[in-house]
Amino acid sequence: MPDAYHLEDTGESLPRAVTETELPGLTLLGRGKVRDIYDLEDRLLIIATDRISAFDSVLGTPIPDKGRVLTQLSLFWFDLLGNIIPNHFLTEDLAGLPTITRAAERVLRGRSMIVRKADPLPVECVVRGYLAGSGWRDYQESGAVCGIPLRQGYRQAEELDEPIFTPATKAASGHDENISFTEMGRRVGEDLAWKMRDASLQLYGTAAAHARERGIIIADTKFEFGLADGELVLIDEVLTPDSSRFWDAATYEVGANPPSFDKQYVRDWLDNESGWNHEPPAPSLPRRVVQETRAKYRDGYRRITGHELPD
Repeated sequence: MPDAYHLEDTGESLPRAVTETELPGLTLLGRGKVRDIYDLEDRLLIIATDRISAFDSVLGTPIPDKGRVLTQLSLFWFDLLGNIIPNHFLTEDLAGLPTITRAAERVLRGRSMIVRKADPLPVECVVRGYLAGSGWRDYQESGAVCGIPLRQGYRQAEELDEPIFTPATKAASGHDENISFTEMGRRVGEDLAWKMRDASLQLYGTAAAHARERGIIIADTKFEFGLADGELVLIDEVLTPDSSRFWDAATYEVGANPPSFDKQYVRDWLDNESGWNHEPPAPSLPRRVVQETRAKYRDGYRRITGHELPD
C-alpha cells in the first residue's frame, strides 16, 4: 500500500475507496469526518475522502467515488455561483506540489482542491425551501421552524411560501444547535450576519432554480463562510449530497418523506434495518447499501451538472 493514501478494497465491480491520506512533507492540519486538510503556507490543500458519516459517527464502510462527487460538484457550484459571492477555490491541479508523487496524484485527482486560507465564521448558514427533517418535526410540535413562525396547514415535504434562513452552530458534542438571527449577529457582528443571510438566500435561490430545471429539488442546504484578507468568501463544500437534501422532482409528492440523492438513504438503513442505537461504533454497511448510495451520489452529480463523473 502506498504511503500517500489508504485504499480499501470494496469488492468486485466497485472501485477501491480512499479512506485516509498521509502526505509526507506536508503538514496535516486536521482530519474531519470526510476531509483531510493540509497546510500549504498561504493556501490549504483539501482532500475529500470516501469516508461517510451519519449521526455524528464516521462509518467503518466507505462509499467509492463519494469524495470525487463532493469535490467536483462543489467546483461546479463555485463556478456557477461565483457572481454572487467570491469563494476560496484556487485550483485542483496538484502537479505543482513536489511532495506528491505521480501515483498519489492519480489517486487524489478529482477529490482535491487548493484553496485560499480563510478564517471560518462560527455559524452554519442553513436555508430551507421545503418542510422536511428536523424542520418538519419542529413545525409539528410548535408551528414554527427554528423559532420562525409559519402559517398553519403545511404538510410534510411541502414547499414553503418562501425559503427561510435558519442559522446554526456546532456544540462541543458535534450536534448542530439552531440559533436565532439575533444570536448570529452577536457572534459574527450584525453587518456580517446580514451579508451572510442575504448571500445564502441568493445562493440557494439560484442553485434551486438550476437544479429544478434538471429534475432535482434542493429541499434545504447549508453554507459556510470565512474571511480571507477581510473579504467574505464562500468556503468548504457547496450544495453537495452531504450538505443538502436532494429529491427527484419526478417522484416528489407532498405528505411523505421523498427518496433522496443524498446520504439519507444510509441514515434510513441505520435507523430502520441495522438496529444501531447511534452510539459508537457504527455498524458496517452491507454491500447493497454501498452500491445504492454510490449510485445515488453519482446520479445526483450527473443530473445537476449534465455530465458523467470524470474517471
